[in-house]
Amino acid sequence: MSTLDIQRLDAWWRAANYVSVGQIYLRDNALLTRPLAGEDVKARLLGHWGTTPGLNFVYTHLNRVIAERGQEMLFVTGPGHGGPAVVAQAWLEGTYSEVYSGIGQDGAGLNALFKQFSYPGGIPSHAAPESPGSIHEGGELGYVLAHAYGAVFDNPGLIAPPPWWVTVRRRPDRWPRAGIRTASWTRRSTAPSCRSCTSTATRSPTRPSSPACPRSSCGS
Repeated sequence: MSTLDIQRLDAWWRAANYVSVGQIYLRDNALLTRPLAGEDVKARLLGHWGTTPGLNFVYTHLNRVIAERGQEMLFVTGPGHGGPAVVAQAWLEGTYSEVYSGIGQDGAGLNALFKQFSYPGGIPSHAAPESPGSIHEGGELGYVLAHAYGAVFDNPGLIAPPPWWVTVRRRPDRWPRAGIRTASWTRRSTAPSCRSCTSTATRSPTRPSSPACPRSSCGS
């Protein structure tokens, strides 16, 4: 990659991280056009920051692969509590505003995006069906392998990377869906041996900058 490409990827990643953390913490003053005040911050914080930068990093580089190679891609988001990352990426791409016309790609739209996240009358803190391109409710770590394998079985040209690192680090044998995860893992000889987890955003070579699910059942 050229130095310019690296700088652009880094800028996109940092922007996605800002839009992600803003959803968790802020209900107003999204662009910090004035000094941050207490009334700008949500009284109750929901949504997990820890896994979000990693998801944004993977998502950003998968977009690079799509743009460079026209690769058909299905990003299966393992840690559903990384929902801010999926929403942030969809908003930056413009897809979120296509689906929800009331959330524009400007300061007012960003304010609305921040306020609605995990807020009364808004959207869930996890990756959810309301997220453009999502075909699974987030947080179900063990199921993502089954979904990733299922996605590629009838579409050999599709790559379905499914990050699920939280399952490895936390309570790996205490999740009720551990059986599903284990059964899916045994299929690694017939499908890409990625570790993974739950909700999804998708890309198509015909629209490299926005999620466009190849399956009509997705609704996006």
